[in-house]
Amino acid sequence: MSSVPFKIFVVEDNEWYNRLLVHNLSLNPDFEVISFLNGWDCLNNLDKNPDLVTLDFRLPDISGIEVLKRIKQQNYDTHVILISEQNDIEVVVELLKEGAYDYIVKSNDIKERLHNTILNIRKNVGLKNEISELKKEVQKKYTYNNLIIGESDAIKGVHELISKAITTNINVSVFGETGTGKELVAKAIHYNSNRKSNAFVAVNVSAIPSELVESELFGHEKGAFTGASFLRKGKFEEADGGTLFLDEIGDMDIQFQAKLLRALQEKEITRIGSNKKLKVDCRIITATHKNLALEVKNGNFRQDLFYRLLGFPIELPPLRERNNDVLILAKHFVKSFCSENNLAEKKLTTSAINKIKNYSFPGNIRELKSIIELAVTLSSTNEITDHDILFNSSEILENQSFEDLTLREYEMKIINSYLQKYNNDVRLVAKKLAIGSATIYRMLKEKKQN
Repeated sequence: MSSVPFKIFVVEDNEWYNRLLVHNLSLNPDFEVISFLNGWDCLNNLDKNPDLVTLDFRLPDISGIEVLKRIKQQNYDTHVILISEQNDIEVVVELLKEGAYDYIVKSNDIKERLHNTILNIRKNVGLKNEISELKKEVQKKYTYNNLIIGESDAIKGVHELISKAITTNINVSVFGETGTGKELVAKAIHYNSNRKSNAFVAVNVSAIPSELVESELFGHEKGAFTGASFLRKGKFEEADGGTLFLDEIGDMDIQFQAKLLRALQEKEITRIGSNKKLKVDCRIITATHKNLALEVKNGNFRQDLFYRLLGFPIELPPLRERNNDVLILAKHFVKSFCSENNLAEKKLTTSAINKIKNYSFPGNIRELKSIIELAVTLSSTNEITDHDILFNSSEILENQSFEDLTLREYEMKIINSYLQKYNNDVRLVAKKLAIGSATIYRMLKEKKQN
């Protein structure tokens, strides 16, 4: 339980019963109990922000239902339990509609029932506060500066575009080379928008077989096709009220594009095997490394869908055009990797910095992150030198630490290292290494057979 007392107001005009309630509740050391003999005294003290009010339905100065309404108007999160001698079902229904948490009839067992009800309320309040704190942490994590790291003019321009994108629900299209951080931009927009309390759902279109994309996005009913043994909600439903991020949209099969266009226009989808249309409200953010205008010209992408998705375009610069950002990012990745793996903090030497500055990073930020994590692992001191910075398989094989390993053995070593780091979560490791899960399973099988 929280160290902060759970504040309870007892509102009861019968002095004997008031003292009884206060006594029973005060037996719990976590409760701070304050009593009132009439409704107005309670209302005049609502600035003390009680977590719970036990309220007599019949008060001498104001009706219990009026006190309930005023409490809810001032602080909707305050829970109210009505206590009365009568058991009129119509009154109970009306009170519950007005926001009462429970209605308890005065009886011999009220102590136990009231105690259990309050404990349930307090548990729910604790969970709600915990969720609220977690959401704050998530939002803090996804602020622009924490997520889109850099000080170059190019990145400052991206920050400015994100700040404009979050003010409306306009669709956003993110363009840029592979590894430039398109999903991070999508998350920065979502977690700083008015949809931040709802789901962010990411889908890599290129990873879905064309015959499964409709089921993945729209869902299916039980028995809709062979193997559909249960009802499944699609990504559109999962993202309802939030944001749906469609990564690598340029790889979407053209046969499905018409259905996607209709879903976006009508803001409704139909699960496979159903005739019922479901309204969905999700913001669409798309990303691609392809030139969609060229894809339209070549007949690979529908022009009407292109303009529907284009919305607010954001172009991400490649790392080679971001000046000193490469060093800022490199130092950030060193610090993060050391922290995640409980390693003493390491520093890049001048030789390492020069080697990084003279490389073009065709794989952009994703490649830089991978190179830095390997460099930290290879470094045997608190300094990372140019010998630890390896850009390709030739350099890796020439490195003294791996002079007796084949390239396949080196790859297996890296995969095993990541599997250990991420608790054997093959899907997560595949995502981190930008390879298919099937590749990892195949290599593990080959290793076992050998």
